[in-house]
Amino acid sequence: MYVLPDEFRKRLKEPLGFLLDEKGLMEAVKTRRVIISVGDMVTFTLLKHGVKPDVAVFDFQCKRRVCSGKMKELLGSYGDVRLRVRNKPGTISEELWNAIKEAYSLCRNKKVSVVVDGEEDLASLAAISLAPSNVTVIYGLPDKGVLLIDVTEKEKNIVNAVLSRCGSHGDRSR
Repeated sequence: MYVLPDEFRKRLKEPLGFLLDEKGLMEAVKTRRVIISVGDMVTFTLLKHGVKPDVAVFDFQCKRRVCSGKMKELLGSYGDVRLRVRNKPGTISEELWNAIKEAYSLCRNKKVSVVVDGEEDLASLAAISLAPSNVTVIYGLPDKGVLLIDVTEKEKNIVNAVLSRCGSHGDRSR
């Protein structure tokens, strides 16, 4: 398990990719091949515009409050495969790590939802670290917009450097 120390929280709020608004996001996703969405609002926004992420990670919460009925209904019905995991705030549990890893292998043929019981706040780090080539990870920055990251070795190295300082236990094989 990775546990994010408080001193890294500020560092992770610095954009790693492109900071976009909703209109910019809809334009940008047109040219992306494999889309991973992390967060309820991001996933809901994509779905309401007809964009179906290959992997969607969400916890039925927006800003740590239960999301609306309409959002919950749309998110809850998404995906050919649903993986359910537990994850505490400020952590990446072994369950979450392994589910994202499994989702990448499954999403070649199916749309996958990773439903988190707890908090998916750091799932984007696992999604970036584990990403194969040609993957775009999208996640929200509350009250600022959406970050779109076309994952390359550069982004993976930045994320892995942070994760290496957060401690780990369990299966981290990539």
